Amino acid sequence: MSAGHKTGLDELAWMDATAHAELVRRKEVKPIELVEAAIARIERVNPKLNAVILPLYEEARRAANAKDLPDGPFRGVPYLIKDLIASYAGARMTGGSAFTRDFMATHDSELVRRLKRAGLVIVGKTNTPELGILPTAEPRLFGAARNPWNTNRTTGGSSGGSAAAVAAGLVPAAHANDGGGSIRIPASCCGVFGLKPTRARVPLGPDAGDVLGGLVAEHAVTRSVRDSAALLDAVAGPEPGDPYCAPAAARPFVQEVGAPTGRLHIGFTAAAPTGVPVHGDCVRAVEDAAKLCAELGHEVEEATPEINGAMYLDVFIKVWAAGVAWSVIVAEHETRRRARAEDFEPLTWALVEMGRKISAPEYMMAWTALQGLARNVAQFFERYDVWLTPTLALPPVKLGHFDSTAENPLAGLQRATEFVAFTPFANITGQPAMSVPLWWNAEGLPVGAHFAGRFGDEATLFRLAAQLEEAMPWAKRRPAVSA
Repeated sequence: MSAGHKTGLDELAWMDATAHAELVRRKEVKPIELVEAAIARIERVNPKLNAVILPLYEEARRAANAKDLPDGPFRGVPYLIKDLIASYAGARMTGGSAFTRDFMATHDSELVRRLKRAGLVIVGKTNTPELGILPTAEPRLFGAARNPWNTNRTTGGSSGGSAAAVAAGLVPAAHANDGGGSIRIPASCCGVFGLKPTRARVPLGPDAGDVLGGLVAEHAVTRSVRDSAALLDAVAGPEPGDPYCAPAAARPFVQEVGAPTGRLHIGFTAAAPTGVPVHGDCVRAVEDAAKLCAELGHEVEEATPEINGAMYLDVFIKVWAAGVAWSVIVAEHETRRRARAEDFEPLTWALVEMGRKISAPEYMMAWTALQGLARNVAQFFERYDVWLTPTLALPPVKLGHFDSTAENPLAGLQRATEFVAFTPFANITGQPAMSVPLWWNAEGLPVGAHFAGRFGDEATLFRLAAQLEEAMPWAKRRPAVSA
């Protein structure tokens, strides 16, 4: 460590990214020291978790030692990127699939360019299910990522490797993306903070203008609320040529952290819009969060928007299946190989076949139905500032819960729809939503509370999250497997 530095390696593991960057700014620690400490933590702890599946250590060391390391808000802070969508030039990019196991990215995505401009040093890539399909990180290619609170339980997905790495103290924050809850689901399972931004807040270029008609959003999982806000400030904003963009923020998101919330009108429910049963732990978590919000001075009442759960689930799966089929076409183009059933997991191929059968008019009708749902939900938010629900219908389930077989390839999808009954609506509507780690059950497993805000209004969510973080701080909790 640098001369006069008083912070030990153990302390670094549990400091947030903002604090790491401040150490660099004060010249108490060098970027390479932060990076070497993170590498040491990954090497020591990751064998128990399988969260990091592709080390980028030498690239990280070169970046941290470079004289031209950008002097951004996170200069020298170690960071992980998920092995899906975000591309890093010269690194393997598998999307969790054996079919693309040898594909090498030829360029950085715009998001990765912005992360690097912010001064972040990318030390590796994290585990994700094949093509990001399932709400667990258990790809056949790399094997299961394990939850640091209980290594027999799921990390959630699809950003499960990232959430496990942050929860275990390997890095203070990590990249994640979200097409049906894939930031918020693992945040709930691993006890970290996860915010899905407003549609098009963060660009997906240069390879895509949007993904799945705007279902997919890019951001991060973090230990602290302020890190999430500052990271979003660093990467938000349209890229030239984007098909649309999110409403401009009134001021930097980091300025919302600690700002007065005012008296918010919060509607809450523990009932799933699809009608599936909700586990008692998840009910208690949301009731506890509602009580806390009322104690903090907000107006809280039971309320839910008008959602036709059966229709919403049916058309969402149609769009999802079409997206999987599209992803495989893209993979065929990138690898110059023809995809075969044996190249993929049973569920993936079943969705490919389902997606190929959906006609263009059927796809357009599905999106028309989803847009109708979005308008109904928007009317609800004319009255309420925030909608509070459980993040998930179950606490973190055992590994293998979502497995499918060749005989029953859609079994995992059925279990997934029961597990993630709450999160996909915000992908459909494009609204910002967050999972906040406020509650742990009797088994010591985290159970998140899910808050959605109006379209374009991350500001209210960051203000509320910071208030909740102050009232019920979670950052000092340590999982069973940690740095």
